[in-house]
Amino acid sequence: MTNHLAKNHKISDLFRHLQVGQTECRKRRIWVGRVKLYISALRLEDGELLLVVSPMFNASAIRDYALRWEIETLFSCLKGRGFNLENTRLTDPGRVKKLIAVLAIGFCWCYLTGEWQHDRKKAIKIKKHGRLSISLFRYGLDYVQMAILRLIGFGKKEEFKKVLGSVENYRELITLAHN
Repeated sequence: MTNHLAKNHKISDLFRHLQVGQTECRKRRIWVGRVKLYISALRLEDGELLLVVSPMFNASAIRDYALRWEIETLFSCLKGRGFNLENTRLTDPGRVKKLIAVLAIGFCWCYLTGEWQHDRKKAIKIKKHGRLSISLFRYGLDYVQMAILRLIGFGKKEEFKKVLGSVENYRELITLAHN
């Protein structure tokens, strides 16, 4: 970053006063290389800074980035990390819309199952950098796949269909999978 006197500084120096969880959005553009940009920052729990840059002022840049990241994570799971959406080769907009709705429900089911497993069954290992070794989605997807295969493999196909007929019977699915 270059200041008004053409001296180079680290961007992190602008935000060194931020405490964990605090955000700041600079109201003046700053030269970053050859481009003038607005910069927002969030101090993360590990002390690092999350920086978001934009060509236009956006007081909610950090919040908007968090929402965008959630959507990117969802599409990553729908595409290559579990559901392989792109392999369907669907092109009809109506069918694609329905498929995405079903996959969104499946994503929620897997994510909530991963959360449930992590909180109540067996916690996911934490890596040295502090992140989970696998995502909650992946943890839940693996469990749901295993439960379905067990139910179908043990000749409980009708029970499985019955359980799928009602969201309220979700716990019943987990109970059947353990038997």
